[in-house]
Amino acid sequence: MTGTTYLRDARVVRWGPAEFVARVREAMSIYAEAMGYPSTVVDNRAGYATAHAGRRGFRAVAALGPDDVLLGFGYGYSSEPGQWWHDQVAKAVDLGVAEQWLCGGLELCELHVRPARQGAGLGRLVLTTLLEDAPHPAVLLSTPEGDTRAWRLYRSLGFLDLARNHLFPGDSRPFAVLGARLPLEQPDDA
Repeated sequence: MTGTTYLRDARVVRWGPAEFVARVREAMSIYAEAMGYPSTVVDNRAGYATAHAGRRGFRAVAALGPDDVLLGFGYGYSSEPGQWWHDQVAKAVDLGVAEQWLCGGLELCELHVRPARQGAGLGRLVLTTLLEDAPHPAVLLSTPEGDTRAWRLYRSLGFLDLARNHLFPGDSRPFAVLGARLPLEQPDDA
């Protein structure tokens, strides 16, 4: 992607690590709202997200509305042994799945849109912009189990089950671990 993409009154732009870190608390407020977590998680998650910005392969995208209001964001980085999520997933999947998917994959750490803006294609645009030209063979993520907009988005883009009903420490909800080969194959009507 060479520039900015527009969707109605929103524009989707790539962020470098410094731009992401400058607005990380705002992004983590959207994370808490979209995931149904209390606002008390924002500071803790902002610390983790700031550290993630220094990881190999970091890439971020923001959806901005009028006056640069953050409407949504997504970010990820190269998934590697020794990282919390990578190691949790490596234990949750078969060895063959770990070898085929985790090696060299892009961990989609967060993808969130303000709930009031969900359902209009903004999350899809953030995700596809984030993954465009990613130098990874695959993208991996975890999402709460259930028929949600996020779940339907991932399925519509060809994400496959790598693990189901996985319990991550610190969250009582079951999660699915999903993966898709890159570049994404988008349906003709997307």
